[in-house]
Amino acid sequence: MPVIHRIEDIAAALATRYEGDGAFGVSCAAEPARAQADALALAMDPKFAAGLEQGAAKAAMLWEGADWQGMGLVAAIFVPRPRYAMAGLTAMLDEGAQIAPGVHPSAVIAEGVELGAGAAIGPFVEIRDGAVIGPNAQIAAHVSIGRNTRIGADCLLHEGVRIAHSVTIGDGFIAQPGAVVGGDGFSFVTPEPGAVEAVRASLGDRDGKAQQAYARIHSLGGVVIGDSVEIGANACIDRGTIHATEIGSGTKIDNLVQVGHNVRVGRDCLLCGQVGIAGSTRLGDRVVLGGQVGVTDHLEIGDDVIAGAGTLLRTNQPKGRVMLGNPAMEMKASIEAYKGLRRLPRLAAQVADLRKHLSK
Repeated sequence: MPVIHRIEDIAAALATRYEGDGAFGVSCAAEPARAQADALALAMDPKFAAGLEQGAAKAAMLWEGADWQGMGLVAAIFVPRPRYAMAGLTAMLDEGAQIAPGVHPSAVIAEGVELGAGAAIGPFVEIRDGAVIGPNAQIAAHVSIGRNTRIGADCLLHEGVRIAHSVTIGDGFIAQPGAVVGGDGFSFVTPEPGAVEAVRASLGDRDGKAQQAYARIHSLGGVVIGDSVEIGANACIDRGTIHATEIGSGTKIDNLVQVGHNVRVGRDCLLCGQVGIAGSTRLGDRVVLGGQVGVTDHLEIGDDVIAGAGTLLRTNQPKGRVMLGNPAMEMKASIEAYKGLRRLPRLAAQVADLRKHLSK
């Protein structure tokens, strides 16, 4: 049976106000045009109001000042910041992973593993020796956790997550399916300086050198992750070479993000899909990297830096800078440069006409 939430309870949880029948109950949220009578229609912008006529919702979440009675509703919740209200609403309605309590019979738990009170361990999970799992952990099917790894309270590891050995993770950690934490860093070296080192030193001249066979530099460091960190599906965080790769508390990492070895990410950063951060780079606090941003190795990215989608950061960035493009420029300059680039065909045609005129 679905859980019924009263309008007045939802409003109280969101710290906002409602009008109409506060006892009216809803079991889910829906787009206005698709909402049934038991759904809370999400029409928090006037452009979505027309959808209410197509659906059958009796209650809706609306913008301040909306005429809810004129819309034929019995109750309405008013929110000043819609997306922030969505965070609270979806938290209320989310049924969670629903992993059965206790340890599934097919799970393999090594001797000496510490399982916190209330931990739920799904089928075919492997937890190796020396691991510590915090209270109320939820670990879904086919998750593996390496030896001497510590995971804090209230973590949620979705199906197929891989946590390697000697990793330390704080409370409230969430990892989506297929995420990998603590794989070896991509670190190799040739016996003698090769073409890559020559090109890097000269900025283009390989000096007759060629690459050779590669020797692995092993990853002896682990990964240290703070509290309330979330990692998306198939994201990878490599372990450090000597010291640990670090992810600060509150940071959110999207799907398919690559964080290289020895990287240090600050607090409350936002790394969007397909971001790649090369080894030994440091990100300050509250850094935001849009989708497909690349950050080369050994850089210092200051606090509060924002890089728009597709930006390639090749140089250190001071605190607060807003960057865009490849080559990366401050966002306003990048937009102007792009406008200029789009004008080039027209300019070339004008120059051709001018040359033709002058030749006569």
